[in-house]
Amino acid sequence: MKQQVKLYKIKGNPRNPRIIKDDKFKKLVKSIKDFPEMLEKRPIIVDEELMVLGGNMRLKASAEAGLKEVWIDVAEGWTQEQKDEFVVKDNVNFGEWDWAMLGNEWNTIKMTEWGLDVWENQDDKNNLDSELEWSGMPEFKNDDLSPARQVIVSFKTEEDVKLFSNLLNQEITSKTKSFWFPKVEDLVQKDKMYSDES
Repeated sequence: MKQQVKLYKIKGNPRNPRIIKDDKFKKLVKSIKDFPEMLEKRPIIVDEELMVLGGNMRLKASAEAGLKEVWIDVAEGWTQEQKDEFVVKDNVNFGEWDWAMLGNEWNTIKMTEWGLDVWENQDDKNNLDSELEWSGMPEFKNDDLSPARQVIVSFKTEEDVKLFSNLLNQEITSKTKSFWFPKVEDLVQKDKMYSDES
């Protein structure tokens, strides 16, 4: 029967044959802090005496994460042999990872944070670096296209200017030296005039 109980009432299993240490344990604690709702869907399995049969490390990590209550599911009426069998089977990793799917369809940085030992996909690393670079930057809404509302972007090289112009699908020349985004067709001279109004 699944229920939520005070964490201090649950007894860790001294015969648990599997442990998580150091960095992996820290990742488990972080995952519980970040996503505690997961514990309701994957409760700690206990016997009638509230001794853990499955989830010893989740119990320890929940305490480390500062939780006061955890979800449990009570295995009622099990023999000692069934309890022992469950303790071992719960910690056996059946199956294998589809590494091609993980590399192509999943974010390897996130999977590492979630506790799976995988390589870091360079695309995922670049995306994370890009997210961090733009983190906290204000959103810019280009509702007003007047020159008084212009945004100036500097480039290190002419090659960067060309790449940027290709990205916006606009040609830049020595005369224009500017882009309009969104692209404005058929600008008249007064549209290009600068104004002191803000």
